[in-house]
Amino acid sequence: MGRRWRDGRGRLVVEGGPDGSAVTVPLEIAASYRARTKGLLGRDAIDGALLLSPANSVHTFRMRFPIDVAYLDRRLTVIAVCTMPPGRLGLPRLRARHVLEAEAGAMAGWGVRAGVRVEAVDGQGRPPAP
Repeated sequence: MGRRWRDGRGRLVVEGGPDGSAVTVPLEIAASYRARTKGLLGRDAIDGALLLSPANSVHTFRMRFPIDVAYLDRRLTVIAVCTMPPGRLGLPRLRARHVLEAEAGAMAGWGVRAGVRVEAVDGQGRPPAP
């Protein structure tokens, strides 16, 4: 059975960052229909990343800034990463179960690339409640 996420905040841990160590960044989780629909719309920036779950595609219509998009499988392994300017529609990724969004260029700095596994944890270092 898959994990059920709840809207909230936590931290994203990227194993094997650019220098080989783990990188931790602030994370927002959008699991409800309403939170996923709003996403990053109406914002000028984001501090950290936004996890949309469940999701296998995104769009950047009405967005104010370009974003990096990482498609994740059910085990939070990165399938693909791309940068999307405003006004674009991303094609669905069949194996994707979650989508991670951040400001353009941020994911390269964190070491997020295809094949890397990420982890989402709450403020106490535990995975968010199922």
